[in-house]
Amino acid sequence: MTDAAPTPPDWSKAERALKRDPVLKTVLKQIGPCTLTPLPEREPYEALVRAIAHQQVHGNAAAAMLRRLLALHEGEGAFPPPRFILALPVEALRGCGFSQAKTIAIRDIAEKAVGGLVPTREEAARLDDEALIERLVAIRGVGRWTVEMLLIFTLGRPDVLPVDDFGVREGWRVATGADAQLKPKELAALGAAWAPWRSIAAWYLWRAADAAKKSRLSAAV
Repeated sequence: MTDAAPTPPDWSKAERALKRDPVLKTVLKQIGPCTLTPLPEREPYEALVRAIAHQQVHGNAAAAMLRRLLALHEGEGAFPPPRFILALPVEALRGCGFSQAKTIAIRDIAEKAVGGLVPTREEAARLDDEALIERLVAIRGVGRWTVEMLLIFTLGRPDVLPVDDFGVREGWRVATGADAQLKPKELAALGAAWAPWRSIAAWYLWRAADAAKKSRLSAAV
């Protein structure tokens, strides 16, 4: 028996608020209801390791590396805990497909989790977004974007706008028909009006970018 898929939160309040923006109103109409489904049961440690795996590679490649890592841990599917990672030879992590940089970052995440810098779910719930970002960017290979992904997709924080994300900026460019993407500071200033629902705005802009990409691929066939 498999676990049922998590039910997406009700983002209808966010959708009503974002429709006040004429550009986002059109995007919402095209995309439909928001299906952003955070995974609050996932520990921040695991979310950070998974984020490192996904950095600068295709999603399928990251998934393959993570499957190999899980296969090293005989824990009935449980994600390898920090002490297990630290006990692994470096060659074992490299054998999963992780680059040297990713291997160093994953080991540092594990070390910081054991040392208490990486908070548990319960501890993270007591910290605001900026406090978590400031705390976690001290980890090797973890930048602001990585923590923002943790905030949105694991902790379910509703008001995070990852202005450095290519997909978010591309989504706005596509939605407005502009020739070039906004600079991060420009998007941050514009997105201030979307508070307190900037995570949901980002989700819609990601979907707009994805839809435009699929449309271009279809037209090329």
